[in-house]
Amino acid sequence: MLANGASCASRYEQLAAERETYLNRARECAKLTIPALMPDSGQSAGTILHTPYQGIGARGVNNLASKLLLSLLPPNTPFFRFIIDDFTAEELAQEQGQRAKVDEALNKIERSVQAEIESQNLRSPIFEALKQLVVSGNVLIYLPKKEGARVFDMRRYVVKRDPMGDPLQIIIKETINPMALDDDIRELVMQTMPRNEQKSVSDAEVDVYTAMYRDNKKWRLYQEINGTVVPKSEGSWAIDKSPMLPLRWTRIDGEDWGRSYVEEYKGDLISLEGISKAILEATAASAKVVFMVNPNGTTRARDIAEAANGAIVSGNANEVTVLQTDKYQDMRVARETAQGIEQRLSFAFLENTAVQRDGERVTATEIRRMSQQLDDALGGSFSLMSEEFQLPLVNRVIDRMVKQRRLPALPKGVVKPSIVTGLEALGRGHDLEKLEMFLQGLQMLPPEVIAQHLNISDYIKRRGTSLGIDMDGLVKSAEQLQQEQQATQQQQQSQMQQQGMMDMAGKAVGGAAGPAVNAASEIAQGIDPEMLQQMAAQLTEQTE
Repeated sequence: MLANGASCASRYEQLAAERETYLNRARECAKLTIPALMPDSGQSAGTILHTPYQGIGARGVNNLASKLLLSLLPPNTPFFRFIIDDFTAEELAQEQGQRAKVDEALNKIERSVQAEIESQNLRSPIFEALKQLVVSGNVLIYLPKKEGARVFDMRRYVVKRDPMGDPLQIIIKETINPMALDDDIRELVMQTMPRNEQKSVSDAEVDVYTAMYRDNKKWRLYQEINGTVVPKSEGSWAIDKSPMLPLRWTRIDGEDWGRSYVEEYKGDLISLEGISKAILEATAASAKVVFMVNPNGTTRARDIAEAANGAIVSGNANEVTVLQTDKYQDMRVARETAQGIEQRLSFAFLENTAVQRDGERVTATEIRRMSQQLDDALGGSFSLMSEEFQLPLVNRVIDRMVKQRRLPALPKGVVKPSIVTGLEALGRGHDLEKLEMFLQGLQMLPPEVIAQHLNISDYIKRRGTSLGIDMDGLVKSAEQLQQEQQATQQQQQSQMQQQGMMDMAGKAVGGAAGPAVNAASEIAQGIDPEMLQQMAAQLTEQTE
């Protein structure tokens, strides 16, 4: 049912031949970092894998994948927000209170989607996918209809892209036991299997192909076993709600597969691997202790070999020597070279030890600034991850929740998700740093000059935006400040009127009624001004 009418098996083998070159490079990179991520062909779970002579590659891959996970999916913080198109936002702004209600409703949907992502336990498979992405440069994340996520490395899927880099065809190959299938599907499989294999179906294995291809503005998906389409396996999705996310580390026009981050530093890893092996072997040879005895001397070699610790033997010390390699200077050169390579790789994999210089006084600001410079190196990767991973993930989760009737359908073309982490977070970090430098420079001026020329409200809003904080309703608007000032002025005027009325009442009754008036004054502080005027008039009449 593919667009070209070919079966999944034949199409998979055709695309697998084009994948072989990229797969071999991925295996070479895995040998220098984490061999278990991409073992050689023909190896099983019981095969003993190659062990590198250095651990900087594995440590760097885990560190970089952890940084990417925290940046792309920050814990307990939405990595996206819904934005409204400018025309609709302008219409809502004209209606009092409508924009706030819409923002509040969208905020609830954001929290619901974020809670769904957290409840699906997607971090563990995504962390695995990120390690595959760093080492091999390619990985496929499959989001089924109900929940969860599955990760497929390069060995288990193929992809075909158009000249713009967008996927056209994706085929997953899984080898499973027929007993793991449903009864009706297992019966279909047995009918398509050769007769000599039907009797041992419990021990047999079948290849299940899951194919997805682009058909105009839809994604079509189905499964195939032994050339037969599996019943009830067909489905369709909108282009922006694909259940399969074929990720790449780098985007190269005209190529179906990407290149890995480890491949860019493969030369340093190979050099470090060779030097580490030589240093280890030389260290083992230097650590071996061999005593040499002069054969023409009086000291017997047997006495030296059999002597216990602290024993007394007959002999001449000048006739006994210890074999030495005398390779200290050569080992020192190799070790210094290895340390230089390790330093470069630590910078490449964004390790914190690479940004902290040797010294007693290393400030936190210095470390933070150097770390920011290192994170900037991943700007291109963040951009590609936002386009091919974060946005499709949000769209897919929203689509699943809408179909399960746990989320209302959003109006098309009016509301859309926007990523606020990754590359966007780097831009906000630079804005925050510039704002801090700007404020530090203003501290040289007198406070009254700063208060006269600096718009404090605008500065607070920009700082909150740089920190990624939702500022809606947090900072008082100009209208709210004006209303509060008016209310304060009215309250002060009311108090002045009350005080004036009390003074008039005191003068009217004279000194004899002073104590009573004072008592009345204390009571009248909470009385309405009009009532206070009536009381003053009555006291005046009684006095007359």
